[in-house]
Amino acid sequence: MAKTNGLDTPSRNSLGNGTTVKGEIESNGDFRIDGTLIGTIKTKGKVVIGSTGTVDGEIYCQNADIEGEAKAQIQVKELLTIKSNAKITGDISTGKLAIESGAQFSGTCKMGAEVKENVKVPILN
Repeated sequence: MAKTNGLDTPSRNSLGNGTTVKGEIESNGDFRIDGTLIGTIKTKGKVVIGSTGTVDGEIYCQNADIEGEAKAQIQVKELLTIKSNAKITGDISTGKLAIESGAQFSGTCKMGAEVKENVKVPILN
């Protein structure tokens, strides 16, 4: 018989290529987007937008890697990594920012310890 330690392990979720979701996604775990999200994603984990992924709306998370396209207000508590293929339009608030050569970004960016304290990562039940 398996024994559990009583701790919930965070889930890993994904939105596949060719799939479109309109609305709000909430998760306690990591979330990968290879399809299209029109709306909001809120997670305590990491958001990864793959090379075929697009988000049009808002992103609230602990960490994020963006390789695809985002037209969004982005709030990342810790580290936001913008990959070389990424195209971002919108405002960013993050603790730390890493941008690879070739990435495209149009908008405003606030980062550092002061921003980190003000970024609201959702508390989910």
